[in-house]
Amino acid sequence: MHINRSALSKQHRVQHYAAANDAFDFFNMLTSPDLLDTLETSLPEYRERLFPPTETLSMFLAQALKPDRSCQGIVDDAAVKRLIHGLPHCSTNTGAYCKARNGCR
Repeated sequence: MHINRSALSKQHRVQHYAAANDAFDFFNMLTSPDLLDTLETSLPEYRERLFPPTETLSMFLAQALKPDRSCQGIVDDAAVKRLIHGLPHCSTNTGAYCKARNGCR
């Protein structure tokens, strides 16, 4: 079996990027000036909740790239990051996130 060095290099970069990023990084990218207008026009109407669509998508992207892909892990991460950034604390119950994630389908 031949190992493609270019593909291997890309895999290592993706793994490094995934390990170095979290939901807040994805959220900041999704809400950057380059993407915000496109993203907002693509979203259906929604009520403001603990996990609005942009935050849910950010959390899902981070969850999919983490070694621990559990809902509990990403909700725990989000709760800690909220506290670190001075936002109000939130429950670490996964129900709201799982419901929001199901609504993104």
